[in-house]
Amino acid sequence: MRAKKNASAVETDIFVSGGGMVGASLALALAQGGLRVTVADPLPPEAATDAQFDGRVSALAYASTRMYAALGVWERLAPHAQPIRDILVTDARLGHAPSPFSLHFDHAEIGEPLGHIVENRHIRAALYAAIADAPNIDFLAPATAAALAIDDRAAVATLADGPSPLRSGFGRVGGREIRARLAVAADGRNSALREAMEIGTIAWSYPQWGIVTTVEHARPHNGAAYEHFLPSGPFAILPMTGNRSSLVWTERIERARAMMALPDADFAREIATRFGAHLGATQPVGPRWSYPLGFHLARGYVRPRFALAGDAAHGIHPIAGQGLNLGLKDAAALAEVVLDAARLGLDYGAADILARYERWRRFDSFALAAATDVLNRLFSNDVAPLRVLRDVGMGIVDRIAPLRRFFMRHAGGELGKLPRLLRGEAA
Repeated sequence: MRAKKNASAVETDIFVSGGGMVGASLALALAQGGLRVTVADPLPPEAATDAQFDGRVSALAYASTRMYAALGVWERLAPHAQPIRDILVTDARLGHAPSPFSLHFDHAEIGEPLGHIVENRHIRAALYAAIADAPNIDFLAPATAAALAIDDRAAVATLADGPSPLRSGFGRVGGREIRARLAVAADGRNSALREAMEIGTIAWSYPQWGIVTTVEHARPHNGAAYEHFLPSGPFAILPMTGNRSSLVWTERIERARAMMALPDADFAREIATRFGAHLGATQPVGPRWSYPLGFHLARGYVRPRFALAGDAAHGIHPIAGQGLNLGLKDAAALAEVVLDAARLGLDYGAADILARYERWRRFDSFALAAATDVLNRLFSNDVAPLRVLRDVGMGIVDRIAPLRRFFMRHAGGELGKLPRLLRGEAA
């Protein structure tokens, strides 16, 4: 649909649909580079930061923490962040001793934490606080892009109604048009704007759900994260601040439904069976959540005056904990491409400029998505020959120091051509 000139449209440089962690990070990067940004998000900030809304945590790679330091967000996040000092990976069957082959990543080998575990609600709160201090970001929430029209000069988003609890001069936004030189869809896996722009996806669902809850334990975790590969899928224990850990528990769908329906005491016993005794007595605290697991990759990342970022562009299995880091790489790369063009006086919404972003990010996203898919299929089974193969493979990696360090650097987001923000520099 082509845009029609509307004298009452609000003019901005960039329009971002989706003010979650990736969309908000992108808006901050662009605004700090001198551009005017308007963000629309369907969820009010007070809901997105409520402890009952989302119990998930994110494993921020150390490159991502450098990005947040450069954006002035890390100082707000640091008190809520738990450094990851060790990662221990084992392969086992439920009720049996783990394989004698295991994998241990020690932060001392690379001289810095392997990452930080932060609750998503704290990441959102830190981003919202930084946005509220930014004079050239208008954050509209709850608000959604009901339509998007594109022409040679602009992208025009028509917004659905909703007040803005952060700062905005628009009041209610129903029917308001936002006219920008570039529109970005950071509106999640089921991106409405991706569909509106007729960008297809390669996608499938896994026969698994992810169960998430927080557990308190008697002994300190000392910053150690555990990944137990069970036949139903990975069971991850991620260290949080205090004597707490987040569980990311993958189960077959029917089994996951049964687990979610258990009374609290029975659910706690199921967790204890999988958790082990290394941290003493355990007790789930707070709600439990479940999420369907799936895979998708957009067939293209850009159109003239339009780009995808984050989950709108790709969705991967949580087996490696890299979903948010992948989206932050998108945000950092897109901000760099756009700001470099803007500083040269070029049209940053033009197809040839945006093609640089697509080339930069599409292969990296595909490679990581494919790797997580293969890992999940390799480890989420009890096939004896595959079990032997993966155990021997873990044993080999554990015994070859350069190979261990390669995987640690990869998990830290250190490999490949890094955008300036991921190197800790201004975009």
